[in-house]
Amino acid sequence: MNKRLACACLVLLPLMLHQAHAQTSLPNKPVRLVVGAPPGGAPDTVARLVAQHMNVGQPVVVENKNGASQMIAAEFVVRAPADGSVLLLASQTAIGVSPVLQKVKFDPIKDFTGLALIGTAPLVLVAGPSLPANSVKELVAYAKTNPGKVDFGNGGVGTSPHMAGVLFGVSSGVQLNSVPYPGEQAAMIDIMAGRIHMMFANASSAMPHVRSGKLRALAVTSDARAPVAPELPTMPEADVPGFSAATWLGIVAPAATPKPVVTQLNAELNRVLALPEVREKLATHGFTVEPMGTDDFNRFLAAEHAKWGKLIRDANIKAN
Repeated sequence: MNKRLACACLVLLPLMLHQAHAQTSLPNKPVRLVVGAPPGGAPDTVARLVAQHMNVGQPVVVENKNGASQMIAAEFVVRAPADGSVLLLASQTAIGVSPVLQKVKFDPIKDFTGLALIGTAPLVLVAGPSLPANSVKELVAYAKTNPGKVDFGNGGVGTSPHMAGVLFGVSSGVQLNSVPYPGEQAAMIDIMAGRIHMMFANASSAMPHVRSGKLRALAVTSDARAPVAPELPTMPEADVPGFSAATWLGIVAPAATPKPVVTQLNAELNRVLALPEVREKLATHGFTVEPMGTDDFNRFLAAEHAKWGKLIRDANIKAN
């Protein structure tokens, strides 16, 4: 019996040492999850949801550092200690768009390492009473017949609705006018009033107006049909091949963060994302959870940066 116990201990010892190491990989101080958006919005809400369920042996606190299209937050995290104590809530804007539009002192791919993709959320192409089109095909035909006369609302240069509108124009070969607003609700009010024609809006914000009949939804921008509106076609299904512009949120750390810390945080974040209550709450904001390993997430980040950077250069988009 003693020999069996000794053998069992020898087998379990490496595992026990590994677990002990994983539990002490992070420094003995709170983990700060930095969000480049103000309190109360979807990014802030998602960050707080994830943070409250994380169990890494230290408190996880959310800090809002809004401004410069998320670049204030990104530059703060780049300069932070690379020990896992300061993380960034990353997005399409922070990784793929703003670093290309602005002069920044960091490389979003070389200077960050991906920890986990939280999830993706589609935009919905919505139209109002002033647009005589009930499908994407009819919209494209109308825009080609009336070049430069179709307005699309958005939150300004570099926002997801703006980039989706630019991508739509390039992909379908139509000329659209960008009309910036301080927020998507203000744009949707003008669409419903007939003052502008259309916009790409967050599904969670747009679908209540669609369900009430105040807006017409023509398609979703995700690669697959969205659970929030399974009746709507994707853009490729609606005759705009290759179009994909779903928004996403994830978490990254400074690039020099030690591998054991990265591995530990990836495992913990994916554990949190598997919790039913977390998935349900993310779904209310239109997000579908897509857990990834760190290598896959880093490839995803590089692809997003390349995709939106190319569009910005090809369309000659300039920052305001």
